[in-house]
Amino acid sequence: MKHLIATLAFACLLPPVAMLGCDLCGCYTPQLMATSVVDPNAALDPQADAKRSWPDGFYVAVAEQFTHFGTVQLDGREVANPTGQYLDSSITQIVAGYSINSRFAIQLNAPFIYRAFERPEGFAIDRGTESGLGDVSVLAKFVPFQIERGGTAHPDFTDAKSPRMVTTEPDFIASVVLISGVKFPTGDTDRLKEEFNETIIPGAPESGIHGHDLSLGTGSYDGIFGGQTSLRYREFFFQADAQFALRGEGAHTFEPANDISWSGGPGYYIVRNKRAIVGVQFVVSGEHKELDRFGGEPMEDSGITSVFVGPRLIASIGRASGEVGVDIPVMIDNTALQTVPDYRIRAGFALRF
Repeated sequence: MKHLIATLAFACLLPPVAMLGCDLCGCYTPQLMATSVVDPNAALDPQADAKRSWPDGFYVAVAEQFTHFGTVQLDGREVANPTGQYLDSSITQIVAGYSINSRFAIQLNAPFIYRAFERPEGFAIDRGTESGLGDVSVLAKFVPFQIERGGTAHPDFTDAKSPRMVTTEPDFIASVVLISGVKFPTGDTDRLKEEFNETIIPGAPESGIHGHDLSLGTGSYDGIFGGQTSLRYREFFFQADAQFALRGEGAHTFEPANDISWSGGPGYYIVRNKRAIVGVQFVVSGEHKELDRFGGEPMEDSGITSVFVGPRLIASIGRASGEVGVDIPVMIDNTALQTVPDYRIRAGFALRF
């Protein structure tokens, strides 16, 4: 289906990337039906509705989520950060997909993670980086519903010998995309072993960055379930998405908690013609995760509920589409002591063939 906005399913919502305690980031699922605009000179096709879903063939995408964690919170309240502890997390997803037909598509997401951190370790300061492949995911996408209303058809007599009917684009479009898949334990889990040795030294500053925050993977096979919905009426649109991760048993007695992420908001197309699309969107996003478990016991420093707001810019030219947005936290309710996000930047680029 054409005219729908190019966007992340952000996204990174859940952890098909490396859904760990501090950095929630899920599968990037570009809406490829947004990558072109109906040509008002195209012939009226009785099968147009079917063809306005995904175009058949391959597509590739790259998406980036950068998050800076520099605020320390205890049970949802900001506390002092005397050592200046922080975590910078970059998750880059490489996406390759294939649209089997106008309703079905399959997709592979391979995340590459880089994290730089500084944290107290007793009375010393621990600085370092972690990088490598995260947990790879395979997704299936299905369009169960789409509708188009409005638009007009009229005869075109450019070729007097073969007049034809042409149609303008619809005024209203709505679609729903369902997503399901599996996340595989391909990311390194060595950092999870830190949880065996965590101790609190009396009088020393406590770290809000833990082994499960730095680990590149969970060691678990997880189920991924989600959906996207898009509406457009002329130049106004609304897009929303959500993903839920059903966690399996992880490595080193680590049991990650189930989590859910969501994102959505209204927008407006500044430019929208048969050559290009440019739009702006106001996005509200959030995530919720219960406590992980380690060695059969709850990890008190791993639960979080957060809400972000921010602008997003989207654009599409021909077969290419992209977006960039900034998320600012307006509510973070975490458990125990954690270093929480100050801001998050998301960007993505998709190309279909």
